[in-house]
Amino acid sequence: MVSLRFPFLFSQPKKHPNGISRTITSRSFPATTTTVACALAAGAAAFAGIAATRNSKNPKQDNPFIQNALNLLFSNHLLAPWASLSLADPSPSVVETKTGAAFPSVIFESRRLLGIGLRKKTILGLKNIDVYAFGVYADADEVRKVLSEKYGKLSVSELKESKEFKEDFMGGDIGMTVRLQIVYSKLSIRSVRSAFEESVGSRLQNFGEPNSKELLQRFTSQFKDEYKIPRGSVIELSREQGHVLRTTIDGKEVGSIQSKLLCRSILDLYIGEDPFDKEAKEDIESKFASLLQVDH
Repeated sequence: MVSLRFPFLFSQPKKHPNGISRTITSRSFPATTTTVACALAAGAAAFAGIAATRNSKNPKQDNPFIQNALNLLFSNHLLAPWASLSLADPSPSVVETKTGAAFPSVIFESRRLLGIGLRKKTILGLKNIDVYAFGVYADADEVRKVLSEKYGKLSVSELKESKEFKEDFMGGDIGMTVRLQIVYSKLSIRSVRSAFEESVGSRLQNFGEPNSKELLQRFTSQFKDEYKIPRGSVIELSREQGHVLRTTIDGKEVGSIQSKLLCRSILDLYIGEDPFDKEAKEDIESKFASLLQVDH
């Protein structure tokens, strides 16, 4: 397998024609589904009531019409699709259209999806591969609590132009999550570890972290060789209260590190000055700023 560390070059995804964002598709069940299901359930109850009434009057005599209708209504062939509809998840997902990776619009009850993008790599300058799709989330309540007093009266366009605003939300004590969904089937945990050593390590140095090597080693050591990350695996990097970076792989927590600069270094990969996906960064910044405009 080709290593993902060398000699890859960072590349940026091309913008879509006419500026159309790829964060378009969402999935939800139409209201008519609920209506049909309710009507069918009511019909079933009515049939059952009729059958019970007639049988109570003459328990020895079965009405063949009612019996046949009940058999049809409650047959496994008919109940199966209705059951699947009733168990369906009503919350919408946002799909990265190139890879088909789906991201829930809300995670951890209050963290809202701001935007999605792609992490690409170039092999020997010849071939681009999609390594993973990513989504960036922020806790809307914490955004308003921390930033509304200072920035609540500014428009979205003004906030996007404010370097101070960017500094405050990048470094603020605000709950955020970067959710990575693996789309490259040959990716290994060792490649992930090596990629973070390079990308996060350079950010820690740029931000002036005096113990960058030790801190980086603590972070990358969480990605142990025993973890398997086939296509569809999910890695979540979450900034929790007190600037604690919590890492999970497929829902299992693999480590937590308290470090403001480490949290910022992770976010800088996706919404910093040199992000993996510039188009995604623009979407994320706009949505983040719009969280402060709900009362306007």
